[in-house]
Amino acid sequence: MIAYTLVVADLRDYLLRLANEKNIVTVDILGPMIQGIQKISQLEPAMKPGLLHQLDEQYFRKVEAIEFAVKYDDGKDPRGIVHADVVLVGVSRTSKTPVSMYLAHKRVKAANVPLVPEVGPPEELFQMPKRKIVGLTISPQLLYGIRTERLKALGLVGNADYASLKRILDELDFAEAIMKRIGCPVIDVTNKAVEETAARVLQIYYRGERNV
Repeated sequence: MIAYTLVVADLRDYLLRLANEKNIVTVDILGPMIQGIQKISQLEPAMKPGLLHQLDEQYFRKVEAIEFAVKYDDGKDPRGIVHADVVLVGVSRTSKTPVSMYLAHKRVKAANVPLVPEVGPPEELFQMPKRKIVGLTISPQLLYGIRTERLKALGLVGNADYASLKRILDELDFAEAIMKRIGCPVIDVTNKAVEETAARVLQIYYRGERNV
């Protein structure tokens, strides 16, 4: 029986010896790759299994951030946003949810709140430090196209108020007024990938942390 305390090198030697005894052909896939990296980096490999997925503090912080993003997605519980590292605000379809999830994988607890003219924004937004809030906006034309395609995907009519240009302009004006009232930085997500937007949010977040 193999002891669980064996390191990778010991386990590799054991398997090679066992394979030779049984006349089994073996192919070392990772050995030459590790040796090549070792030669270039001049670093000794740790030779410990499971380092990539070890359950350390950073792993649990990531899990906590992901659970937080899911729990406080789309303004589900405004009371929780005061505990967020970052709160994203914007109209529907400005990538708030995917950016929140991307930030969660960077161990940043992100909540997001949709801004809708018929629903007043939660008072918690105005009680938080403005450095923790980031607004997301988008060009009306692009948003019109995104919402129209969204309705088609759901099997709904394309001329619904949700995708009308007038409605979109009204929502963007409302959101802009709220963001100005909060005094938060605003990112234009037009033609930006989620990773680009998240990177900008992280810049704002870490800059705010340094200025505390």
